[in-house]
Amino acid sequence: MTFNLQKAQDIIDDLSASTSWPAGLTPRLSCGFDDSGFWPEGFHAAGVSAGIRYDKRDVMLLYSEKPASAAAVFTTNLCCAAPVTLSREHLRQSRGVMRALICNSGNANAATGQKGMDDASAMADGAAELLGVQRGEVLVASTGVIGQPLPMPKILAALPALIPAFLRNSGLDAAEAIMTTDTFPKFLSLDVLLSSGPVRISGIAKGSGMICPDMATMLAFLATDANIEPALLQRMLREANERSFNAITVDGDTSTNDMVSILAAGSGPLLREESRDTARFAEALGLLMTFLAKLIVIDGEGATKLVEIRVEGALSVEDAQRTAKTIANSPLVKTALHGQDANWGRIIAAAGRSGATFRQEEVAISFDGLAVLKPGFRADFSEEEAAFILKKPSYAITVRLGDGPGKAVVWTCDLSKEYIEINGSYRS
Repeated sequence: MTFNLQKAQDIIDDLSASTSWPAGLTPRLSCGFDDSGFWPEGFHAAGVSAGIRYDKRDVMLLYSEKPASAAAVFTTNLCCAAPVTLSREHLRQSRGVMRALICNSGNANAATGQKGMDDASAMADGAAELLGVQRGEVLVASTGVIGQPLPMPKILAALPALIPAFLRNSGLDAAEAIMTTDTFPKFLSLDVLLSSGPVRISGIAKGSGMICPDMATMLAFLATDANIEPALLQRMLREANERSFNAITVDGDTSTNDMVSILAAGSGPLLREESRDTARFAEALGLLMTFLAKLIVIDGEGATKLVEIRVEGALSVEDAQRTAKTIANSPLVKTALHGQDANWGRIIAAAGRSGATFRQEEVAISFDGLAVLKPGFRADFSEEEAAFILKKPSYAITVRLGDGPGKAVVWTCDLSKEYIEINGSYRS
């Protein structure tokens, strides 16, 4: 998979321009490209080629100079991959203290039995020996084709090259090394001004297909210099994940390998429970994760549009989430989005099968503020105005179910012929 750096920069710039960044929070939009100051103090990262994906970078290593608080969330798929099982165990045994994370792309190491567990352990052992840390202090991740054994000789042979590559300390190299069908690398670094001093949060992500709420074939690796206890960090990550990576969908499939992790090195300000600085840090973490989540949807396999599905007026948050996710996952809705067809009937039909409770005669639907369906099944709107909105690369669809308190937001994309072409030949 080749990618265009200028395309990546343009997409990141455009999304940042449409994002409301609070005062005291500064996105570092180009540092991932020029290698200057992407990662927080105390972290090193690199990406090298092991030959899993021919001559592309396909092994990534993130390293903390000091023991770091760690938190992670994983796939909900019962058929989880070996690295997911191992990382869960390492996180439990270490009580949330880690030193490194190693990831390969091109091979998921999923549905590989005991050999898969042995290979995941060998990756942890190799990284630990390279860095002079304990194997239980290393998280492991993989992404790619399911059901094939890892080419461990290639991976282990490539590990020594990661140390000199640390000199670049590149956000771009690390982000490239975890890509599969992605068409551009995804990363962002934020400087956050707290009352006790500045902190940095940096993150890379991958994902393009097999993307659905409850995470998907997506990975995100974050690092910060803030000083946070593991339990508090885990809570903040889980809450931010619900509003970001668990609120996106490309195709409705939940993968075997999903993982979002964060390491906090502790060289920056101390964050305590219920403090104003902690709330500000949590807000920044949520914004960064939402930014990366949107990049994944923008890069959905064959996608041409980023569409925000807003559901309001539901009887509960749960009903709102059910409705938003059902609409966002509907193949009929997604193909209508691709065809730029203001077919509100597909939207109300999806809402009706979501399991939410509402009165259909009270439903209202709008595209970027243009009412296409009003309560009482009134649909007197301008097809020309609707077509203008649907041609845009990004817009919002708002569905109001009634007067209840429940609200939810999900980001999705359209479904095109290219999605079939990509996935029809995924292993070739």
